[in-house]
Amino acid sequence: MADPKGFLKHGREVAETRPVSERVKDWNEVYVPGSLLPIISKQASRCMDCGIPFCHNGCPLGNLIPEWNDFAYREDWTAASERLHATNNFPEFTGRLCPAPCESACVLGINQPAVTIKNVEVSIIDKAWEAGTVKPQAPERLSGKTVAVIGSGPAGLAAAQQLTRAGHTVAVYERADRIGGLLRYGIPEFKMEKRHINRRIEQMRAEGTRFRTGIEIGRDLRATDLKKRYDAVVIAAGATTARDLPVPGRELKGVYQAMEYLPLANKVQEGDYVVSPVSAEGKHVVVIGGGDTGADCVGTAHRQGAASVTQLEIMPRPGEDRAPHQPWPTFPMLYKVTSAHEEGGERVYSVSTTHFEGDEDGNVQWLHLTEVEFVDGRLTPKPGTERKIPAQLVTLAMGFTGTDRVNGLVEQFGLDLDERGNIARDADYQTNVPGVFVAGDAGRGQSLIVWAIAEGRSAAKGVDRFLTGASDLPSPIRPTDRSLMV
Repeated sequence: MADPKGFLKHGREVAETRPVSERVKDWNEVYVPGSLLPIISKQASRCMDCGIPFCHNGCPLGNLIPEWNDFAYREDWTAASERLHATNNFPEFTGRLCPAPCESACVLGINQPAVTIKNVEVSIIDKAWEAGTVKPQAPERLSGKTVAVIGSGPAGLAAAQQLTRAGHTVAVYERADRIGGLLRYGIPEFKMEKRHINRRIEQMRAEGTRFRTGIEIGRDLRATDLKKRYDAVVIAAGATTARDLPVPGRELKGVYQAMEYLPLANKVQEGDYVVSPVSAEGKHVVVIGGGDTGADCVGTAHRQGAASVTQLEIMPRPGEDRAPHQPWPTFPMLYKVTSAHEEGGERVYSVSTTHFEGDEDGNVQWLHLTEVEFVDGRLTPKPGTERKIPAQLVTLAMGFTGTDRVNGLVEQFGLDLDERGNIARDADYQTNVPGVFVAGDAGRGQSLIVWAIAEGRSAAKGVDRFLTGASDLPSPIRPTDRSLMV
């Protein structure tokens, strides 16, 4: 145990963010560099090393949280990094992007602010990279088996790294021009700088993983031809079909899906554009959707110089405390103020868009909405609450409905879908087509980055068993396990 009295001596402290007036002028991460190091040992000491560590159950990866908290408290960063990497391929991703269900399950959180698990995690991995202890782990021998991974998001990268280290020859196919999936083109730079992805890719290249960009399976290369080339295939293509808003005026110029808007801003940071082709500069921006993707649009609009930013959410505003039906240690739906919300804008709850209004040139100018309320369990418009707000750029951030069905990948493989429209799989993550596996959002539906990595690792074990008859690779979850759902 780190410090038996740590949770009594120290309160919760989190990473310090840079002043709003400073950070909205650049695209660097919002946190003050090095602000965690002076406090992280004290924060790790708050971990009580519980007899039953519920944080393990809260984390889909089964991270060994009390163990690396103890090492962080003692500032043994090498040992802490080893324990962290035992269950998580990319802790620098989760330490920045995961909503930390582990903290919601922290036993200390029953009557005190939980341990800052996420901040400890990112401190450990940042120290490991700084010290040069994150090394390539090339396999001792090759199996002679080949695997294709479709998609280079967190699920695909995790599966590829695990399978490469098991001795298989792995090639990752990505339809975009750079590796990373939504980590690259969906997550804004101010939440995670892309240098973190780049150095992991270099580590994986050194281990033997091969990367093929600009190739969309189903269009540029038929799925059946890919299957002939490889002994196994892992589909980790995500749930990229965005939920649309079929209301009058949807066709107006200036109404975009979030994943049409956000990648362009990231491409500016990659040097592909000087200015984004879709910019919020000087415009009244409306973001439809109150989740994390919506918040990413809010922060991006601030940095592009929007005249105003309004975020709409159809559901009522969540409470600041746990609801009775979301008791500890479940993951509660709470009112959350992200760094993007700290930077300004208005958040409007319990409203629904009725239609868009444009000018004579077909550009969106106004968004018409109405307040809604639950009546007999259904959201119903409230009479007399209709109004309009200025909207010269609208982004739709309402989530995703399933994997891409347009490119032909599902049909060409002949894959079965489950009742939710995701690619069906068995307990080993294998689809109805022998040798074809699925991991991440493509099989699970839209979910968290920590689930994607967990699924990638679990699918890798299934592939390894399929190729060799047995597997020593760890498997944190199975697709039939619903006890960890968040």
